[in-house]
Amino acid sequence: MTTNGICPLDGVGCCREVPEYHDPVPRARTPFGPGDVLDDRFRILEILSRSGMGTVFKAEDTHEQNRFVAVKVPHPECESDPAFISRFQREEKIGLELRHPFILKVVPVERKNNRSYIVTEYLRGCTLEHLLKAMRPLPEKDALKIASLICEALQYMHDHGVIHRDIKPQNVMICCDGTIRVMDFGIARKMATRRLTLGGADTSLGTPDYMAPEQVQGKRGDARTDLYNLGALLYEMLTGTTPFPIENAWAAMHARVTADPVAPRKLNRELSPQAEEIVLRALQRDPAQRYPTAAAMKAELDRPEQVRVTGLGERLQEPVARNLRWAWKRVAAAVGSIITGLLCSRSCWSATMPGYDNRHSIVRAGVHDG
Repeated sequence: MTTNGICPLDGVGCCREVPEYHDPVPRARTPFGPGDVLDDRFRILEILSRSGMGTVFKAEDTHEQNRFVAVKVPHPECESDPAFISRFQREEKIGLELRHPFILKVVPVERKNNRSYIVTEYLRGCTLEHLLKAMRPLPEKDALKIASLICEALQYMHDHGVIHRDIKPQNVMICCDGTIRVMDFGIARKMATRRLTLGGADTSLGTPDYMAPEQVQGKRGDARTDLYNLGALLYEMLTGTTPFPIENAWAAMHARVTADPVAPRKLNRELSPQAEEIVLRALQRDPAQRYPTAAAMKAELDRPEQVRVTGLGERLQEPVARNLRWAWKRVAAAVGSIITGLLCSRSCWSATMPGYDNRHSIVRAGVHDG
């Protein structure tokens, strides 16, 4: 697919000849197998991925000849959880409302007789995570272009009242046809929804390596939260490491609330001062100091030579080693309740294509953000 006759990733050297990467899937019982037909429409072809929450299948849409789709089916035990089903239904609803060439397309299904599931377009290619495993850091020009395309998708989401809240390499697909997709609206929310607190609810807040400070503190966040997430992703593309590469997730989250990451040019001497300025502005702890909109960030990504360098890299506050127990209590108190743990299983809700590999757990806490 192209936009206005132009392939979005033309000129991005690291994205040439993108492989169709497919992770092996371990054997396990699944609700469907090859040859089964779901609701007289979707013929199951193979398993793409599996996690503790469900299975993603490649299927043929018999209502649309020669069209392959991905079908996400939760495990029966997850279907019995009202909070999970609510999030699952919200993910589908948000996906159906968004129609942009850089956002994963959700296929509308009028009749579902058997069970809950979501159908999306099937994508050939690999995730940005897989690309970064093969090449890191990325060339500056390539990283800025990829971030620019993500900004375009984010601006469209924000214009339609949606905040993604989990931008990370696993949720960005680099397609074989030279296009890109932002995926996984499992913890996305509508800006207009009011906050609901449900005792014992288990609601995702984000992924530790990419979370914004306000997410760590249990706040709702806004469109600028997505820009911080993208800034963390851009930092990784430009330097080869995440902003706070601390093994202990709690310590890493505490650091992003109280300190700044190492200046990118200290990790990659070939970076331009302009690229460093862009990424550090997106990673400002105070949302008011970040880009006001994704469009504003995209404008600088597209014309880095015009970026005014203010020396952000010279005014960074380094993380201070603190007692881990104190840091954990500080984070837990800010969230509003003790964070119960990390989900170590792979999340399959972005697994709409071969090779999805979610190795970074999503933090969950007892606050339901509707």
